Amino acid sequence: MRDGPVDPRRRVPRTDAVLADPRLVAAVATLGRDRVKAVVARAQERARGGEIDPDEVPDAAVAALPTPAPRAVLNATGVVLHTNLGRAPLSPTAVAAVLAAAGHTDVELDLATGRRARRGRDALDALAAAVPDAGAVHVVNNGAAALVLAATALAADREIVVSRGELVEIGDGFRLPDLLESTGARLREVGTTNRTTLADYADAVGPRTGFVLKVHPSNFRVTGFTSDTGVRQLATLDVPVVADIGSGLLTPDPLLPDEPDAASTLRAGAALVTASGDKLLGGPQAGLLLGDAALVERLRRHPLARALRVDKLTLAALAATLHRPDTPTRRALHADPGALRQRVERLRDRLGVDGRKAEVVPAVAVVGGGGAPGVELDSWALSLPERYAEPLRTGDPPVLGRVVRGRLLLDLRCVPADADEAVRAAVLRVPGDD
Repeated sequence: MRDGPVDPRRRVPRTDAVLADPRLVAAVATLGRDRVKAVVARAQERARGGEIDPDEVPDAAVAALPTPAPRAVLNATGVVLHTNLGRAPLSPTAVAAVLAAAGHTDVELDLATGRRARRGRDALDALAAAVPDAGAVHVVNNGAAALVLAATALAADREIVVSRGELVEIGDGFRLPDLLESTGARLREVGTTNRTTLADYADAVGPRTGFVLKVHPSNFRVTGFTSDTGVRQLATLDVPVVADIGSGLLTPDPLLPDEPDAASTLRAGAALVTASGDKLLGGPQAGLLLGDAALVERLRRHPLARALRVDKLTLAALAATLHRPDTPTRRALHADPGALRQRVERLRDRLGVDGRKAEVVPAVAVVGGGGAPGVELDSWALSLPERYAEPLRTGDPPVLGRVVRGRLLLDLRCVPADADEAVRAAVLRVPGDD
């Protein structure tokens, strides 16, 4: 019997042997055995085909593991409400509330009586307490849903009077006219792109009018020869005024003087205010409806309201956010530029000790998330060569900055202070220049 070369295919490790690799054992805990086993099988096939050496199967399987999503990201872009990063980060209190609500919860049960209770009463009571000017409140699953519910309940087969200058695109190709017309309402456009007067609205109001819609154009600004009609003027018309303020600001904020808030809008005469929960409010994605009690009840009882209902996790996070409004979003917006500069300088100095050269430069942060487009926030950033952008973005954890004129700027405004060391470690993992 002759001794010859061993067929490489016979050297391919068994599946159970590969799955015993500690890295794959850990992956099974998060991805599940079936998904990891499928990745191992593909690596084994590559070895059988001669594409890789049989000894490389475990490493190839680890390299091919799908990345868990979503991944936690350090937002060093200087955009406080970054839509692509999920807008508002939840506060620790809200996160704890979500964890508590993840199991069985009294979301629709009165534990004292053992009887069914109003769904999400804690969140609704907290929202009503935050805006006493509202006769009643309701919550749906996002801001667009709030407007759709209002249009369906109040203006299906009727007209919505709206300024041409407020027919905005709300992101990802979705346009307000398409959204509203999908409810069966007919839009009655008035005025021009840059000027709409009270007379324009008054001439359009008639027996077929469901309501007058006032939309805050929160993701752009029109300057120059312009004229706008406010809610207070529109409230003199003999039809309800629905105001979509967008950003979720509940009460005035001196930092954002041009951003409408729910309380002031209701006091100006709006019958109904719609807003988002995951923007300036700093909570979870939700659509807020506040206003006349009879009107809100009409919306709450509409059949569509059931389809737009929020889940128990959202209600828990929203209630916690309203009870303790000192959210990461609020802290980032109101961060002291001097304190930010000190943090960036400390980070630069520590990197210098590690042999990495970085600079501290003034920066301009923005609100983002379709809110306060004209507001610029003085800030400070760590400046690195542009080549750091990709490895930081794809690292663990991902660190996202912004590239400006060939430099990567890391603005710490939205980075928790206790994560500065994580930013330093991420920078050090990028190969140096030597």
